[in-house]
Amino acid sequence: MDKPSSFKDLNLIPQLEKALTKQGYTTPTPIQAKSIPGLLLGKDMIGIAQTGTGKTAAFVLPILQRMTEKYPRTIRALVLAPTRELAAQIGESFSTYGEFLKFKHTVIFGGVSQGKQVEALSKGVDILVATPGRLLDLMNQKKLTLNDIEFFVLDEADRMLDMGFIHDIKKIILKLPHKRQSLFFSATMSPQVNALAKPLLKDPIHVEVTAQATTVEKIKQCLFFVDQSEKERLLLELLKQKHLISILIFTRTKHRANKVVTFLNRNNIYADAIHGNKSQNARTKAIKDFKTGKIKVLVATDIAARGIDIPDISHVINFELPNEPESYVHRIGRTARAGAEGTAYSFCSAEERSFLNDIERLIKQKIEVMQHKFHSETAKNAVGAAAKPAGRSKKPYSKHFKPKHSFRK
Repeated sequence: MDKPSSFKDLNLIPQLEKALTKQGYTTPTPIQAKSIPGLLLGKDMIGIAQTGTGKTAAFVLPILQRMTEKYPRTIRALVLAPTRELAAQIGESFSTYGEFLKFKHTVIFGGVSQGKQVEALSKGVDILVATPGRLLDLMNQKKLTLNDIEFFVLDEADRMLDMGFIHDIKKIILKLPHKRQSLFFSATMSPQVNALAKPLLKDPIHVEVTAQATTVEKIKQCLFFVDQSEKERLLLELLKQKHLISILIFTRTKHRANKVVTFLNRNNIYADAIHGNKSQNARTKAIKDFKTGKIKVLVATDIAARGIDIPDISHVINFELPNEPESYVHRIGRTARAGAEGTAYSFCSAEERSFLNDIERLIKQKIEVMQHKFHSETAKNAVGAAAKPAGRSKKPYSKHFKPKHSFRK
């Protein structure tokens, strides 16, 4: 079958076509073109794709098309998402694409009072988007059942494992009807993710959308070789420039994210952090303050930032390079949204030199090296053991990028 060049080639019902037209969408993304035909036939699916590839519409459209109206309303589609932010975005997609259909949906998540969520459920919904903890909690309280589920989506499975949701997910899956259509999405395919997917799916179609170097092409990339001890001073120097308006900074660890925020606030640059140790309310407030311009800088870890779509970011700064090269593509793709241009600055110390080699191999280009007063020749020329973090053996570069995730008990 030729790859569909237009949504009209996908045999969607008129109500969905009308919603897509209203949003100005005419051409499916690669994952939509590859997924939707098989999903409309009722196939199970495993999709390897990152946020920003259009994967939400890839499952929302076929589910809306395959659902039939029934009364009274019972929950027939369940989507599990790792965070409140992603769950809310998926809920918005059901609203957008289902505008001309009569299905009802609701979104439930922890970190807030359950009152309004329980009230919405009691009125009857067809589609439920949920985070695992709150869903399990309400199931235990007998506020809902999953006996009528026909469509089940597990989104960002690798992140679910990272966040320690594995046991909750397994308990939820045990409550699902045996006969259903199951869809499984993950940015990476580790052995742990594979072990979770295998019993969940029956003869699934496999769709993989790899990190494309083309997503990087609109972004001006700049590299700063700098000793670890000088990174904060370099950051301060860069943030003094007036064209840096809205900056997303990435660190590898929660501890480093907090340190960078403390340093910036001490130097009168308004900043906040989002990471796994922050409460849901604190993360929501930080993102809101960043979007409204109340703070100039948001500091994030990779896991905390996944699934969050923040428009109008002028600069992404990699305070620390990621140890997985595809994370670099994902990070810098936070700028240059919707065809706009963007800039990415990356700091590289000696012990990160090997990470830089893998990144440049993935994007198939050398990142432009910037001259600055904190330049480090030691970092630039580091090789062998000096080019790796102390006490860590570096895994060989693999074009398939299958990082090992650990289970957290």
